[in-house]
Amino acid sequence: MASHTVKGAALSLAAFALYATHDVVVKFLGASYSPFQTIFFAGLLTFPLVSVMLLTDRSGGTLIPAHPGWSILRTVTAVLNGIAGFYAFSMLPLAQCYAIFFAMPLMITLLAIPILGEKVGARRGIAVAVGLVGVGIVLRPGDVDLNLGHLAALSAALMGAMTSVIVRKIGHAERAVVLMLYPMMGNFVVMALALPFVYRPMPIEHLGLLAVMASLGLVAGLLIIMAYRLAPAVIVAPMQYSQILWAAVFGSLLFGEEIDLWTGIGAAVIIASGIYIVLREGTPRVSENRPVLETRSRFDGGSFPRISLWMRFFDRRKGVE
Repeated sequence: MASHTVKGAALSLAAFALYATHDVVVKFLGASYSPFQTIFFAGLLTFPLVSVMLLTDRSGGTLIPAHPGWSILRTVTAVLNGIAGFYAFSMLPLAQCYAIFFAMPLMITLLAIPILGEKVGARRGIAVAVGLVGVGIVLRPGDVDLNLGHLAALSAALMGAMTSVIVRKIGHAERAVVLMLYPMMGNFVVMALALPFVYRPMPIEHLGLLAVMASLGLVAGLLIIMAYRLAPAVIVAPMQYSQILWAAVFGSLLFGEEIDLWTGIGAAVIIASGIYIVLREGTPRVSENRPVLETRSRFDGGSFPRISLWMRFFDRRKGVE
């Protein structure tokens, strides 16, 4: 059991290293292309593979959602999550993006109260408040000129949190295929409609980078699934915070970025509060819904389904077979 836990932790660390590399490509391409164009082509490259996998689903049912209202809202939040996240990477240093994205567990905890009926006690409530203070430290309104990149990063965290909580709300009644397919189709349609207005010709090497980005996202997702199969969620989930270390390395070597003192302090506060929330949710008597632990995805780029849905999909396939 201990060896499985170590392997799960190692796999998740490797996955988040790949995700960080994926985000480097996003940032590099974001300097030249609109998020709409980048997401469109990244999704185009992953869509055939995902479609083939979805076609192997043998579970009964239709593609009509059982909760159309929630499904539409989730599709909208998933699309906005990808657009805002890609734009934030193009505007802000990597470390600052991650520090703000790390606020997603705090937002999930808050949104779970009205949507899931989650009861948040004093300890988790204080952890959320402390984490939001950390976000304020990173943003430093009044001392730093905030721009659309900061707004986009906050929006990406909020939309990602909303998407996760809705999955927890309706996931028991919806087929995994339905939950995967609608956001992907929404992304494809929205990006295709916007593409004529933002399109810039891409040289072959940039198209190659899109393929690399799609491959990194796919491999990282599969590694995360393997990690959750081997280790408890309370071990795997906090590993996402290792991305801040990769942000420091990649930001310095590739983009000439440095983590300023206040961003570092704010990130540390956000990470500490996030880890505390994860550990508290790991105690059965504290949370029935475990909204943060069951998310099982980091910030999503919008071109690949969420990890929790892939796990459900594979589990159902095994059950049918």
